[in-house]
Amino acid sequence: MELRDLIRKYALQNAVQFDGIAQAGAVIGKVLTEKPELKNDIRAISRQIVEIVREVNKLDVGQQKAELEQIAPQLLEKKKGEKKDLPELKNAVEGHVVTRLPPEPSKYLHLGHAMSFLINYMYAKKYKGRCILRFDDTNPKTCSQEYVDSILDDFKYLKIIPDETRYVSDDMEQFYSYAEQLLDEGKGYVCICDKDTLTRNRQSEKACVHRSQNAEQNLKLWQRMKAGKYEEGEAVFRLKIDMSAENQVLRDPIIFRICYASHYRQKQKYRAWPMYDFESAVEEHITGVTHILRSNEFGTMRQELQDYIKDILNLNKQYIREYGRITIKGSVTKGREIRELIQKGKVSGWDDPGLVTLKALRRRGITTEAYYELVKEVGLSPSPTNVDPGVLETINRKILDPGTPRYFFVNEPAEITVENAPEQEVEVKRHPSNAELGSRKFKTGSKFYLANKDVEGFQEGESIRLAECLNFIKKGGKLIYHSKSHAEFKGTKIIHWLPVQANMPKVKVLMPDRKEVTGLAEPGVSELKVGDIVQFLRFGFCRLDKAEKGNYYFWFTHP
Repeated sequence: MELRDLIRKYALQNAVQFDGIAQAGAVIGKVLTEKPELKNDIRAISRQIVEIVREVNKLDVGQQKAELEQIAPQLLEKKKGEKKDLPELKNAVEGHVVTRLPPEPSKYLHLGHAMSFLINYMYAKKYKGRCILRFDDTNPKTCSQEYVDSILDDFKYLKIIPDETRYVSDDMEQFYSYAEQLLDEGKGYVCICDKDTLTRNRQSEKACVHRSQNAEQNLKLWQRMKAGKYEEGEAVFRLKIDMSAENQVLRDPIIFRICYASHYRQKQKYRAWPMYDFESAVEEHITGVTHILRSNEFGTMRQELQDYIKDILNLNKQYIREYGRITIKGSVTKGREIRELIQKGKVSGWDDPGLVTLKALRRRGITTEAYYELVKEVGLSPSPTNVDPGVLETINRKILDPGTPRYFFVNEPAEITVENAPEQEVEVKRHPSNAELGSRKFKTGSKFYLANKDVEGFQEGESIRLAECLNFIKKGGKLIYHSKSHAEFKGTKIIHWLPVQANMPKVKVLMPDRKEVTGLAEPGVSELKVGDIVQFLRFGFCRLDKAEKGNYYFWFTHP
């Protein structure tokens, strides 16, 4: 094998392995392993490798795979090895693991939420256990049916099928029963101090004047709370723990407060609502949860409070496994901040292509399987994890690539004439290595649409190939037909094209930065259905979002 062919073989292999981009350093290592004698001329070899890598990187992944399949198909074989999976879970007995997904229906879900929920769901399935969807809906001011419906829709997208769906607000009577048990046992009291006094006392470790009330007094005040005899903030239910505790969370924390907002589910039935730590401790007992998998940002201070509540009420405790906080790199995820962006017109809505909400990612074309693979990649690392959305895109690309048809799309088209080009019928495969996707045929002559940036880049004397069609040379400012065969092509540029004909489908692609790319696509796009994902060659994967009257609107998925 000639040196140039050897270099090209390994450049193609490296490019296919790394999403179409070969690295010269990796190729040098492969070449020298096969021909160690070349080390004596490493400078000249390196220059040649850089040149060939540059040529290979100009091809799309499909073309790279097709060429490698022709010259060295053995290099396309995947290495055998175990698939990545989640690490084993302590105290997990097959058939007896129960996890929970506790969204508060007050926001739209984003990528970070998806990872957290999938960790719990995947572990329940790993051990053939149960996973409970629990809507933590005890804040009437923020929770709504809109968010419940949105979360349920997102779970369908994520293919999360809970074994049971619960609404915490349905268990209010049980919370009240536990509250009255605490009052009977002298472990809680109703405080009617103003907010500033309550805060100041906690900071100075001073006991509230209501702390010494007997059970009968507290029960009367509690009934007044439930009956709506106090204004919001005028009375709260506090646990009696330790006002001098080093952990300030344990300084007689509030576990019930008054809220008069109409609840989306319970309407005006309740006025005294439980705080998160109390409701969570009780719900995990009621539902039989055995394992809690959550971010370590929750903190040990609040865990101490929940453990205390479980101890005094004789509730079950769970095995807790914490992982590092998951941050989505370079993305806005806080609901409040996204709302502000929407109000200012900087994003179009919760499904804006620049966001990482599940609504946006779904509309862009991120597959369900990509989230599961991302969770396996991240695992349960105790260190903070900065997830780059690009990693999700890389995983998604590998999932889409084998079964996604290729189409020609010419953005900002320019019409050219290739002089002396023959009239012919050109057949082009829908996928370089998936024969099941079939092919399409084009009738071509001398006139073509090419991307304007390609045309402007042609150099005098340069040889160019129209993929699967013909070769031409720029000479004297004109484009002159040279030949048909790829074997006769001597240049480096292989570009996509469209024949000039009437009624070509007009395409708009919405990019992540909300800019639109416009152009023409091959007639086959008219057969696509909304939601179909294609790969526009040398452009990227795109999902059809809308089609009307010969105009096709796509969302850019990723390169």
